[in-house]
Amino acid sequence: MVKEKVIAILAEYKDCDAEDIDAAQSFEELKLDSLDTVEIVMNLEEAFDIELKITEDLKTVQDVIDAIEKLV
Repeated sequence: MVKEKVIAILAEYKDCDAEDIDAAQSFEELKLDSLDTVEIVMNLEEAFDIELKITEDLKTVQDVIDAIEKLV
C-alpha cells in the first residue's frame, strides 16, 4: 500500500501516469531536482502523517518507500 501511494503522489506531482514510475528509479532519472524533492517529501509527510528527514540515503523511489514503511 505504501508503494502504491508513494508512486501515486509522485505521478501526480510529475503529471504523468503511475505506470511510468518504477520503484527502482532515482530522483535524477525522474528529472527531479532538490526543490522538487523537498516539495514531494512535504506531500508525503502530509499524506502519511509522518516526518521524513531528507538525507543522502533517499536516492530512489524505493529508498523513500522503505523510509516511510519504517515510520508507519
